[in-house]
Amino acid sequence: QVQLVESGGGLVQTGGSLRVSCAASGRTFSNYAMGWFRQAPGKEREFVSAISWNGGNTYYSDSVKGRFTISRDNAENTVYLHMNSLKPEDTAVYYCAADPGEALLGDRNWKYIAHWGQGTQVTVSS
Repeated sequence: QVQLVESGGGLVQTGGSLRVSCAASGRTFSNYAMGWFRQAPGKEREFVSAISWNGGNTYYSDSVKGRFTISRDNAENTVYLHMNSLKPEDTAVYYCAADPGEALLGDRNWKYIAHWGQGTQVTVSS
């Protein structure tokens, strides 16, 4: 089992920046692809970004490409999501995800993800 704990959410103004972090424990971190999803009120959970086991490949949704950057530190068992040029439509609960297979790097469908964090709220004010 993998335990994931997010931190770093908060309130920021439009155009601002924020970094959310996810600390993992319980299994070998480098065996897992890591990623982020988000869920706004009344909407389905959606893919935001993912990073491969060694950090060599990264993936982004079209809505965040060019503004968000995902990274990981396997020595610290942590994955980060750096968010720049934030918009009100980025407001959501951001969930950290871990998966040992292709669910994050291929399907990117939240229904098939093996492990989730509890989520951290990001609110962008207009």
